[in-house]
Amino acid sequence: MDFRKCYQSIIICIAIAFLIQGLSQASLRPTKPNILLIVSDDHGLDAVGCYGNQVIQTPNIDKLAKEGVRFKNAFCTTASCSASRSVILTGLYNHANGQYGHSHSYHHFKTFENIRSLPVHLKSLGYRTARVGKFHVAPEDVYKFDEVFEGDTRSPVEMADNCRDFISSSSENPFFLYYCTSDPHRSGDYSDDEIGANLFGNLPNSSYPGINEVKYKPEDVIVPDFLPDTPECRAELAQYYQSVSRLDQGVGRLIHLLVSADKYQDTVIVYISDNGIAFPGAKTTVYEPGIHLPCVIRDPYQSKRGIVNNAFINWADIAPTLVDYALGNWKSAGFHGRSFKSVLEQSNPNGWEETFASHTFHEITMYYPMRVIRQKQYKFIWNLDYRQSYPFATDLWAAPTWQQVYKNHKKYFGKRLVENYLHRPEFEIYDLQKDPDEVRNLALSPDHSQLLESFKEKMKKFQKETNDPWIIAWSLEGVSGGDPLTGL
Repeated sequence: MDFRKCYQSIIICIAIAFLIQGLSQASLRPTKPNILLIVSDDHGLDAVGCYGNQVIQTPNIDKLAKEGVRFKNAFCTTASCSASRSVILTGLYNHANGQYGHSHSYHHFKTFENIRSLPVHLKSLGYRTARVGKFHVAPEDVYKFDEVFEGDTRSPVEMADNCRDFISSSSENPFFLYYCTSDPHRSGDYSDDEIGANLFGNLPNSSYPGINEVKYKPEDVIVPDFLPDTPECRAELAQYYQSVSRLDQGVGRLIHLLVSADKYQDTVIVYISDNGIAFPGAKTTVYEPGIHLPCVIRDPYQSKRGIVNNAFINWADIAPTLVDYALGNWKSAGFHGRSFKSVLEQSNPNGWEETFASHTFHEITMYYPMRVIRQKQYKFIWNLDYRQSYPFATDLWAAPTWQQVYKNHKKYFGKRLVENYLHRPEFEIYDLQKDPDEVRNLALSPDHSQLLESFKEKMKKFQKETNDPWIIAWSLEGVSGGDPLTGL
């Protein structure tokens, strides 16, 4: 017997078997998957089990990561609720879509009416669309969904249950569900003890329907380096943790509903947060705790599981990626972002080593435009209105975590000088490999002048490509090398 030929025959047979199995699996894949986009409110990397926090209980988000992909370098483009959500739903930086800041009350920012949003794109591709929970963008005609489900945005299991019929529908059309909690955003309620910690939506003497409240002791929480390790901060982090664990149970209920409806195996699930934790030094800033966020994606058809993807993505990439999943032509849709669907299962894909951020407003009184280039080693920040003090969001100013620093005239807030937090230079450059806390500004060093100039040129190019009106600032006093007509 010719053992070589026999061995080759066996290999060929095995290859054919795998091919047949692959074709069989492909035949089970629907033309277009269902899409579930989950957006929490002010949830940072600091409080997710799959991102390394061994205290916080987030078993359902962790399950998605175990079965899918966990992005290590995912960023919002602006650390403010409305503005960030507008980027998620349009694929455009908010300096171009018009949603410069909050949409509610007197803030009154609105997206331009000619913008074509994600639900409108997916509707045209044959999807049933619905949303539940926090909306916080405007006008509704731009962000048009087929159905809007009611529910307390602090009651994530109830929110999920209100979508049961939509998820389990026998319609031949796939669905897009946009599910947004208010957890773990700060609330208007405070503890009645001497610290008066914000309760982050937690109910002191009761719970929300279907929720098993997970409570944490202040001494057990992990205080991030950018925050002060004080009783006030620990008390507030304990409340924040509880709110995070509650929203995780909403994710669990959604998974349960998908499994019960026999839709889990045909649904792409995306979990992200709009911006970082609602503490000074994070939310409303473009420092790492404000924009570096969790992003977990479970594609039921992916061949590898539990992947860590190091690609640099941001929330402008979400809409084109989901349109790509829906078999739409995302490249012709005018998005600023790009689809990362083709590199989802790669750990270190080529061409994904850099991303950008653009923040202009939070509240109407908080005008402080910032533009960012984030790379693996270096981060560049341009503070356009650096002459004024950094403005505070009202809830962050009132936070006991900040007030104990402010009232006691403390020199440091975490590892950053309070003075440096309140008064910032025009340019900031940080070597994140040597200085992950972003406290040593290299832009002020003559040794890094060439690096600074290269970042300036790259930023001008980005602004031109994304139609940023603030490009004109390069021609203003204090910024050199600008053409007063083009800003370049």
